Amino acid sequence: MKTRIALLMLTLSVIVSACVSKKRAEETINISGAWALYPMVVKWSEEYKKEHPEIRFNISAGGAGKGMADALAGTVDLGMFSRGISQEEKDKGVWWVSLTIDAVLPTISSENPFLEKFKKQGLTREEFKSIFVDESIKNWSEVLTPSDRGDIMVYTRSDACGAAETWAAFFGKKQENLKGIGIYGDPGLAEAVSKDMNGIGFNNTNYVYDINTGKKRPGMEVMPIDIDGNGIIDPGEDFYDSLNDLLKAVGGGIYPSPPARELYFVSKGKPGKKATVDFMRWTLNEGQKFVLEAGYVPLDQEELTIQLKKLD
Repeated sequence: MKTRIALLMLTLSVIVSACVSKKRAEETINISGAWALYPMVVKWSEEYKKEHPEIRFNISAGGAGKGMADALAGTVDLGMFSRGISQEEKDKGVWWVSLTIDAVLPTISSENPFLEKFKKQGLTREEFKSIFVDESIKNWSEVLTPSDRGDIMVYTRSDACGAAETWAAFFGKKQENLKGIGIYGDPGLAEAVSKDMNGIGFNNTNYVYDINTGKKRPGMEVMPIDIDGNGIIDPGEDFYDSLNDLLKAVGGGIYPSPPARELYFVSKGKPGKKATVDFMRWTLNEGQKFVLEAGYVPLDQEELTIQLKKLD
């Protein structure tokens, strides 16, 4: 009897030890921040878990400002960030690694009554600035013909975000300089613009194009940028019909930067958790093969090597 009890106790001890070991092996990586990077990080987490099922991810979007604040406060392992790192953020000890490239696009409704004209003409940088910053252009007739009347409804982001900061940087300004009706988040801004035939806003690439079809999402259109300012969209500036064409323009440096920009992971100092570092190393190696299919532009090999050295 005593022998049976001893064997039972030993068995229970082994089971408990195994459960504790399994629990210790499981780790959670907490990530928050930029809407721009959110779809890419979700894709990466799904693929990474296929190879590392013991890793759990807690990923939430909320804007680049939230990602930076959470990272500096230490409430997440990594912040998703979508604009240049400021000197103030560097002074606070932020550490970052570049991951991929995307773009902020000026958006209008597919029901805009002058859509076909805009596809041929677009708007210049100065005209966009006059709409979004100076408010000196308030009616479509001021950029088309006197008969093309319609009050312009300008939409911007209400949350601190990389998309707004990057779009404002196109004019040498900051997010707080942008005028318009404030809307929270990329999905909300895309919806507001798509439902207003006189609306204009801006969105990250993945909220304009459907990555499965490569076509623009229902209700969404891009307001072409007249890059050389000659009053027409030349063949070299006409790359908005498909996601693939746009990504080629961004990757080739044809689409202006800004509003094209790099996307980052940020943290308060270099992350010390091995699981976090291993995941980042994977994103810069094996994970790069998922970048194009997720609707982003990969970093070139030279830049990837520079970023990988930061993890050593």
